[in-house]
Amino acid sequence: MSRLYKKYKEEIVAEQKSRHPGRCAMDLPVLKKVVISMGLGDALKDKNALSEHSDELALLSGQKPVVTKTKKAISNFKLREDQPVGLVVTLRGKRMYDFFDRFCNIVAPRIRDFRGFGNKCDGRGNFSFGITDQQIFPEINLDKVKRTQGMNVTLVTTAQNDEDCIELLTLLGFPFK
Repeated sequence: MSRLYKKYKEEIVAEQKSRHPGRCAMDLPVLKKVVISMGLGDALKDKNALSEHSDELALLSGQKPVVTKTKKAISNFKLREDQPVGLVVTLRGKRMYDFFDRFCNIVAPRIRDFRGFGNKCDGRGNFSFGITDQQIFPEINLDKVKRTQGMNVTLVTTAQNDEDCIELLTLLGFPFK
């Protein structure tokens, strides 16, 4: 059992029940999945970029990413059909809690000039943020990185509104401003 999941089961659920006494236990928000996506638009001009970034994303997430491809050709963007344009990893269960714990306690303090993330969700209980550089993750070997690449991270919860989502992520230890 992951350290953060154990904390969630023992402490955070009890805290949520005390804050919302009228709710049943199944109605309390929970972290459902973490989606990490990396768009590789300009980086695909290099032939090895897809495999290099796929290896990096596999290192920091713990599982192999899925290559996303274009659905149809768009000539203005110089895209052809079935051309690879990005990588996506969906983390659930133990890997999700391990990644979230590492991100909050190890990776987020390594972000340059970091003062916390803004507390604005999407209105449906999901929180998304972007990272401009993959080199802040300690798993990545800095000698092998040829180019910096950003990524988008989405924290999907079962919360119905933004307040419940922010409350859950704050209790889990997410660094808000």
